[in-house]
Amino acid sequence: MKALFQSMTSRIVLILIGGVLAAALLTLGLALGERQQMIAQFREYHAVERVAQFVLSLETVPPDLRTRYLAAAAGIGMRAELAPGTDTPAGQQSELAAMLEKRLAGVHTVTSSAIQPTNCGPTRRKGGEHRGRCEALLVKLESGEQLRLTVIPPRPPPLAPRGDWMMYGVLFLISVGVLAAIIARMTMQPLKRLAKAATELGDDIERPPLPERGATEIRQAAAAFNAMQSRIRQHIQQRAHILAAITHDLQTPLTRLRLRLEKVDDPQLRDKLIGDLLAMQGMVREGLDLARSMDSAEKMQLLDLDSMIDSVCTDAIDAGQPVTVKGTTGVFLHARPIALRRCLTNLIDNAVKYGGHAEVGATRAGSLVTISVRDDGPGIPETELENVFSPFYRLEQSRSRETGGTGLGLTIARNIAQQHKGNLILANLPEGGLEANLRLPC
Repeated sequence: MKALFQSMTSRIVLILIGGVLAAALLTLGLALGERQQMIAQFREYHAVERVAQFVLSLETVPPDLRTRYLAAAAGIGMRAELAPGTDTPAGQQSELAAMLEKRLAGVHTVTSSAIQPTNCGPTRRKGGEHRGRCEALLVKLESGEQLRLTVIPPRPPPLAPRGDWMMYGVLFLISVGVLAAIIARMTMQPLKRLAKAATELGDDIERPPLPERGATEIRQAAAAFNAMQSRIRQHIQQRAHILAAITHDLQTPLTRLRLRLEKVDDPQLRDKLIGDLLAMQGMVREGLDLARSMDSAEKMQLLDLDSMIDSVCTDAIDAGQPVTVKGTTGVFLHARPIALRRCLTNLIDNAVKYGGHAEVGATRAGSLVTISVRDDGPGIPETELENVFSPFYRLEQSRSRETGGTGLGLTIARNIAQQHKGNLILANLPEGGLEANLRLPC
């Protein structure tokens, strides 16, 4: 339930449904109130008209038939009788009496009786008998007689909705829900495309730019994102070019320097200087490799992973490194061959350099393939497993400067793994040694 309210799409749908439903209920309430008022006015008019027609008809009935005519008033929902002399008008005229007097156009005088009945008694109306509070009116006829009418006031219309309103309400909610879902999709689809593009940008800076179409705000956001991607691409390329230029330009003076050092007469001094020079050349070469690892200009190709692993390990064995291979995956994946080969080579070199032996294996689990490189070395402290991926970071114990290396091998390997939308993770083995797991989507 919490995840439902955290989604922007769900929030838009719920807000739209709530807003439309509140507006519909308000409109329905106003419409029902207006309907009740119109029905009440109609019923009042109908009741007054019925009484007025009865009084006017009574004037034309012969005297010998008036008793039967008055008795028949119960059939139209009232009682009629000639008022006794004790029945006197009330001090204030009721609303029904005023309406009836206005309908009779002043020919008859209509007043409220001072003696009001508490109950109507049985009077026949459509739908059965009715018992309830009535109103007694005194009507002065043209003959001078006074007629007492006991009238049932118009009842207010029932407020209970009809049975089919439930079906209408369900159809209304379905319609509003569909409309809200369409609006939410139209609103959130551009944001989802933007979020997907931002995620892909972290994996591939060379991804195609976003199409600049849609509403004005969406086009502006897409244009801003494309401009940002272009600037980031330029910054990365400039950084890689600067690093590559520096490391490349250092090669020439270092080569000249070595030629001159060969002429030093003192053998001990000459060996030390040449050792330092070789270390500098190694750093320059790995700096150039680092610059290349940050540049993803190499095209992706479909390659046989098992063949690549076998090729890299064979080259290492030919170079005299103790490397063994086990396990096959049968996986073909899209990758940059030169970059992936450099990544595997760095991992094998590290395992041989610090552990004396490299065991390379490959397994597949679903859509993920894992290439593992194990060694028999002392491992790495748990607190340093992430730090060793920093450029030029060196451990001071077993993997110190005396063992060689510049501290860029793992940095380069992880850069290449991330370019392939994968990752490189180090873990100490329970039986001793270190395992580097290169995980790639296949």
